[in-house]
Amino acid sequence: MGERTLRITSSLLPWLLSIFSMVVMVAQAEDPYLFFTWDVSYGTRSPLGVPQQVILINGEFPGPNLNTTTNNNIIVNVFNNLDEPLLFHWSGIQQRKNSWHDGTAGTMCPILPGTNFTYRFQVKDQIGSFYYYPTTGFQKAAGGFGGLRVNSRLLIPVPFADPEDDYTVLIGDWYSRGHIELRKQLDSGESLGKPNGVLMNGKPGKVGDNSEEPLFLMKPGKTYRYRICNVGLKNSLNFRIQGHNMKLVEMEGSHTQQAMYDSLDIHLGQCYSVLVTANKDPMDYYMVASTRFTKYHLQATGKIRYTDGKGSASTDLPKAPVSWAWSLNQFRSFRWNLTASAARPNPQGSFHYGQINITRTIKLANTVGTSADGKLRYAINGASHTDPDTPLKLAEYYGIVDKVFKYDTIGDEPGADVEKVTLGPVVLNATFRNFVEIIFENHEKSVQSWHVDGYSFFPVAIEVGQWSPERRKNYNLLDTVSRYSIQVYPKSWAAIFLTFDNAGMWQIRSESLEKAYLGQQLYVSVLSPQRSLRDEYNMPDWSLVCGLVKDMPKPPPYSS
Repeated sequence: MGERTLRITSSLLPWLLSIFSMVVMVAQAEDPYLFFTWDVSYGTRSPLGVPQQVILINGEFPGPNLNTTTNNNIIVNVFNNLDEPLLFHWSGIQQRKNSWHDGTAGTMCPILPGTNFTYRFQVKDQIGSFYYYPTTGFQKAAGGFGGLRVNSRLLIPVPFADPEDDYTVLIGDWYSRGHIELRKQLDSGESLGKPNGVLMNGKPGKVGDNSEEPLFLMKPGKTYRYRICNVGLKNSLNFRIQGHNMKLVEMEGSHTQQAMYDSLDIHLGQCYSVLVTANKDPMDYYMVASTRFTKYHLQATGKIRYTDGKGSASTDLPKAPVSWAWSLNQFRSFRWNLTASAARPNPQGSFHYGQINITRTIKLANTVGTSADGKLRYAINGASHTDPDTPLKLAEYYGIVDKVFKYDTIGDEPGADVEKVTLGPVVLNATFRNFVEIIFENHEKSVQSWHVDGYSFFPVAIEVGQWSPERRKNYNLLDTVSRYSIQVYPKSWAAIFLTFDNAGMWQIRSESLEKAYLGQQLYVSVLSPQRSLRDEYNMPDWSLVCGLVKDMPKPPPYSS
């Protein structure tokens, strides 16, 4: 015990020095700092009625909500009390100029067991609903995830009245086997198959059990905000609330045109924010989250209780829609609120993305195949990503790219034989500040969900079939919602626009954890030609080093 305490204590020195420097900066009127300390450990829980090992943060499953405000500086000191390496990713947080703390294997060395590390990042010019989760070793399948909200600053008008309260709803499919067993199954070349259930804030719910405690309380006549995130592993989910409509007001960091929905398809990795008014008979009601686009039906429920309510919730649950055409039409109904302010006091619609010339088109086709040894792999344009021992960003910063990876091992279009899978690091080289078009083509039979780190983008179209330049005439060039994830339906494609204006190393990944783990991901390297602090921060002094750079001298810092 004494040896372990000494190791953690010594590792605290860089953290304490960084805290001291931050206190000095606060005195110089920087944006506010929020400090969190996380004890990450294993625990035993029974989410689906069977005891299993889960990952706890400060004893909580799911983890605690991070409640922040635009431009806050977030300091999270993570103590890794697991028996394996650990990293956390902050899904949807753009990490402006700071891919150093993005928490992916391509940007950071992992936090080793029995040690700690301090994340420091700013929620710069962002508002909205997000979440965090562990990215190493398939650990997300054991928990360690939680909500992350970014509230608007008081001086920025919000396009709806302050709600009575603000609730986070984390929904996702779940396996009753531990993450280590699941990981071994994937490493052996087998797919995981059907999940065992769905959870809502860590519980499956018990329909008809009047002794079950409610997840949330509502006062009659009051309006509440619900932030719903799909933190699952495999499936899109439909979310609905018994007897209540939901007014969509925000999606992944953007205010939307406000519209009423009786249910919402929420795909892997996505977060929606709705307003719900307690205007029904005072009693209990069920929230329902159920699988979509599958031959099997899995669901979770959670109770909402009206204060002073007198009735039990009906066991007649609302049904989910049945086709993905319905889901596609719902996507097309989402619109950006062009007159609302987001993080800054200027209208969201002042950025006219439809009037910018495209400088590059990148077409990414997701496929499934086998490696040379016959094991299951997922790929993009025939390339299945593997993580080297030296994180890609560190190899680039230390100038040893030639020893770790090659740029542009795939082209901007799929080759003729995308079914043939090659393994290795996949890194695209992008030009700083270029405005690009990315086409996601789904060659598989299941719905795909994609995430782009470091940016929000404009999903201008989703359509059936294969993309061609002629399809651009169908793009929404006015008011599609700026966001960080997009679904692609079977045998369909999606087109997004974005500006590579955030220097760093950024991951594009399938939000299916199985597919990403088995290679359906890549990184985009965006380097500023100026090597200037105006464009990217220096590697923090307390950053972990590993692999080939472990004993190398640190490169000269960027100039101001």
